[in-house]
Amino acid sequence: MDCLVKFSTPQLEKIHSGKVRESFRIDKNSRMIVVTDRISCFDKVLKTPIPYKGAVLNGISNFWFEKTSQIIDNHFIKCVDNNITIVKEASPIRIEMIVRGYLAGSMWRNYQNGKMTFSGIKISDGMKKNEKFIKPIVTPTTKEESDREISPAEIIKEGLTTKDVYEQMEEISLKLFQFGTDILAERNLILVDAKYEFGLINGYLILIDEIHTPDSSRFWWADIYNKDQQNVQPIDKEYVRQWLLKNRTDGKFPDSLPNEIVKETSARYLELYKMVTGEVLLCNENEDMMKRIYNNLVKEQIIKDGYIAIIMGSISDLEHCNKIKKCIEKYDIMTDLRVVSAHKNGEQIIKMVEEYNSSIEPGSVIAVAGKSNGLGGALAANLNIPVISCPPFKDNLDILLNINSSLMMPSKVPSATVINPESSALAALRSLNLHRLRNIFSKEIMQVKESLKEDDMKIRKR
Repeated sequence: MDCLVKFSTPQLEKIHSGKVRESFRIDKNSRMIVVTDRISCFDKVLKTPIPYKGAVLNGISNFWFEKTSQIIDNHFIKCVDNNITIVKEASPIRIEMIVRGYLAGSMWRNYQNGKMTFSGIKISDGMKKNEKFIKPIVTPTTKEESDREISPAEIIKEGLTTKDVYEQMEEISLKLFQFGTDILAERNLILVDAKYEFGLINGYLILIDEIHTPDSSRFWWADIYNKDQQNVQPIDKEYVRQWLLKNRTDGKFPDSLPNEIVKETSARYLELYKMVTGEVLLCNENEDMMKRIYNNLVKEQIIKDGYIAIIMGSISDLEHCNKIKKCIEKYDIMTDLRVVSAHKNGEQIIKMVEEYNSSIEPGSVIAVAGKSNGLGGALAANLNIPVISCPPFKDNLDILLNINSSLMMPSKVPSATVINPESSALAALRSLNLHRLRNIFSKEIMQVKESLKEDDMKIRKR
């Protein structure tokens, strides 16, 4: 079963890589958020992904963004894939607004150990596990590498936001929580607690990130809670947290989940999606997820259907590279110009190839380096896409003296060499093996044949 664990494309600038989401810049006003199937607990990303989790989070968030837009504007623009949404660019406020309706989860565990004050709010003595508060409370935390509780007064003092903006965030968070509570009550669900994040666009507060998902909120079945308040089971990420807590060894949590826990977690997420949205998330175990995402991004013109990275050993090779680039761009393929020296900063090659090796779209590389060309070989040894060397030779003597370093490669280093810049571009384009390009090349080949045939007839005069 396919899971989306990592997303990569050299065509978009990566802005941020979080525990679950990857953000890429579209333009100055919008970004693309990819919701993966990764799962994190206790500030740690587990090695085991959860099938369909990303699609569930993305779908549920977008459902709530539409439903709550009358309470506050949000960053949603459009959904382009089950796992991907285009959103407005906002300046995030580094605070997580957590609204709690019940004494549960980590708050209950700390309460059991004698803690009575949370984010500046004192909890009554003698409360029981999963007991409902008289009214929901807000317990903000900072949004950092390791989140920490913080009181409203401390938020203002530390300059995380202004008093006016915080009061707006608190008021809106409570409204969102009440709205979610009312909607979910009709579906036999209890919204136990929820996390909200906000940002600013031109000074106006908007809702960002996610809302009322099984990652950001806690849910119970209402009928089960009414029968057995103490032992009601969560339908969210708390199920995984509880398993991790029960299976600690020497105080350390497991870094992966067994198959039965993965299947059950996935089933719970899918069931919650159905209960919240009223729709069934279509699941195809045989679907090629990466191909689906690629096709959707190309269809929406967010990325081109392929790329060619032109990697030069020195900025002095730029003129040669631009000749190659000019030819490639005629075919509507993205070019990615890079500079790295195999001899002087070869350590950067490993970082560079990581993006190309996991790219969602087809790609190839043209290496441009002359004397003692180590670049083509170094790239070919580490990349899983085609590599073509096109050295920037000055003249025939330069070719005779230095061609050997491009031609002779060790075993398992499949780098080809093409001298002419235009020919190297055409070879790289063909290596993408795109049907669109193959059709173009077939027509170009026929045009060349017809042109030669016409020239022959003119010469022979018959």
